[in-house]
Amino acid sequence: MELKSLRFVAVSPEADALVEFLGLGLGFSCVAQSLQEGNPDSPQGGIFHAGDSRLEVWPDGEGMPAGIMLQLEVDDADAVAAQARQQGLQPQGPMEARGERIYYLLAPGGLALTFQSKLPTAKN
Repeated sequence: MELKSLRFVAVSPEADALVEFLGLGLGFSCVAQSLQEGNPDSPQGGIFHAGDSRLEVWPDGEGMPAGIMLQLEVDDADAVAAQARQQGLQPQGPMEARGERIYYLLAPGGLALTFQSKLPTAKN
């Protein structure tokens, strides 16, 4: 099993200020993005790319409680889930969204964690 990249996600009522702090204040390049692709009324956030990893900042709201989450992109989420279950952990999922298979866990200390892998693309 391979850990391919990390995503640190901050959901906060101060999302706009955090995006400005990271973008303007520290000078990191940001891609502004809607949370829901193709929905201009969706909450706006910022994504800061760091190689294959990234930091995502989103405003809190209905269905998006304030908090932080560590997302791990892996080569095979099903294999990681099987390993976790063998070790007595109870990952929730999978669910599929944005072209990924996603599992959820609560890590020690209460850190929300997901691990996901890209879904295979359909062959024509």
